[in-house]
Amino acid sequence: MNVLVVVDMQNDFIDGALGTAEAAAIVPRVAEKIRNFEGLVLATRDTHHPDYMETQEGRNLPVPHCIEGEDGWQIRPEIAGLLEELPIDKPTFGSTALASYLETYDEEIEPIDSVTLVGLCTDICVISNAMLIKAFLPEVPVCVDASCCAGVTPEAHERALAAMESCQIHVIR
Repeated sequence: MNVLVVVDMQNDFIDGALGTAEAAAIVPRVAEKIRNFEGLVLATRDTHHPDYMETQEGRNLPVPHCIEGEDGWQIRPEIAGLLEELPIDKPTFGSTALASYLETYDEEIEPIDSVTLVGLCTDICVISNAMLIKAFLPEVPVCVDASCCAGVTPEAHERALAAMESCQIHVIR
């Protein structure tokens, strides 16, 4: 079984509070990747609450975003319409719930042959989830499709890809 993880393809990261032109540019590529993927497709959704500014993340990144229930929190409609599973809400960069789910799936339901990640932001949530999945499933190849990811900046995107390659995560360029 191959797994595709679609990370945080939410309005706030595309053209909202933390949006970038690079993020907007990957939306059609991510949609195409989902449409053509043979296997299990899962998605994550960055989820914060009205007290965001009082959290450690809020103090370090003082831009309210992905507040549960608001438009910016929603998965981009052209992506959401392709998902068969509900997104996994995550209050942190990396989702231990996602990694744990994949570990259980691999052990109890069907062996996982590979996990590929796409989405936003390469240098924060994509790298965090890739590293967690690698830790939970050390013998499963973990890949990141660079053409379907965008970082906070193009430079941060490239740095994250290089860091993941150093950790034996295969970067598809």
